[in-house]
Amino acid sequence: MVCFAKPYIYKNFEEVPLKTAVIIPGAKVYQGGYISTAFKDRILSGVKLFEAEKAQKLLISGDHGRKTYDEVNTGREFILKNYPEIKHEDIFMDHAGFSTYETMYRASAVFCVKDAVISTQSFHLARSVYIARKLGIDAVGYAAEETTGFSRKTRTNWTLREYLARVKAFFLVAFHLKPTYLGEEIPIDGDGTKSWD
Repeated sequence: MVCFAKPYIYKNFEEVPLKTAVIIPGAKVYQGGYISTAFKDRILSGVKLFEAEKAQKLLISGDHGRKTYDEVNTGREFILKNYPEIKHEDIFMDHAGFSTYETMYRASAVFCVKDAVISTQSFHLARSVYIARKLGIDAVGYAAEETTGFSRKTRTNWTLREYLARVKAFFLVAFHLKPTYLGEEIPIDGDGTKSWD
């Protein structure tokens, strides 16, 4: 999986090729509209790609499976607060991106994404790009720039979790399992507000 994805992962911002969309996978958020550092870094790097015209649309994906927990709206509100110049129609929201696999599956099946750059942490990029490309998206990955250092414990936990997640991802892709939800198509080249709740 790592070897497969390696040619499609970029650490140098200037080398990232132009794509239709930036996919920003969700990460933990807290009550009161606060986002985790990991999610913040993904968003900031994703917006940087968008503003540099590396992509034309933003797709925020994440867990919004219950009223009391909402990654996607929290991410959208962070963008609108800090980047008011971004047009609403350029921001798409995937409320049922409960996992990396479901995010990429729905990006293709629901949002009709054909090509994208994925903005996430380095440890998460190989799996993200592997899944996306196996599901038919011409995807590359950009390693989200860190605004704050992460502890050794956090990095160790990420690494251990990632080993298990890669095994699971391999089988999900192999059997092409459907995500929890699908729904009507909301093409990425249209109006993003149609995906808002």
